[in-house]
Amino acid sequence: MGSGNFLQVVANNFDVLALPVVSLVYPLYASIKAIETKSIVDDQQWLTYWVLYSLMTLFELTFAKILEVVAIWPYVKLIIMSWLVLPHFNGASHVYKNFIRPHYMNPQTSTLWYIPRKTKHIFSTQDDVLTAAEKYMEEHGTEAFERLMYKQAERERSRRNNNYMIFDDDYAY
Repeated sequence: MGSGNFLQVVANNFDVLALPVVSLVYPLYASIKAIETKSIVDDQQWLTYWVLYSLMTLFELTFAKILEVVAIWPYVKLIIMSWLVLPHFNGASHVYKNFIRPHYMNPQTSTLWYIPRKTKHIFSTQDDVLTAAEKYMEEHGTEAFERLMYKQAERERSRRNNNYMIFDDDYAY
């Protein structure tokens, strides 16, 4: 009889038990795993998931009084979170590709939130330089980056030599 009560408690509180596992524990594990891979696809899936999780949390905080009245809300949330998380569905990637990316890539909406930086230099921090270098190497390859660096070094040497030209008549023989 004791095991029947336990199963009844588990069944009655399934959403309370399953929701943290589905919405936090597994995504945390998968996000750490994605960080360690070189794939952009899993990074996109999990970054998008965490954005959507944050939006869902803000939605719940905003409409908490209304959602208390809706008895099926915990189950609806569990279904939505499962769809976003489970690899079979990849719901977060679907939302990104079909809703977020088209909106973000639209030139009219992407410049809406542009705030110009008031710095004199394009690369204000070391990370900006590294990010630009990595992007250049991804687009053109490491050999092209090495050629670019070699050309720049040659220009610097040439510029320095032109500023300090040595004439034969400056030397005493």
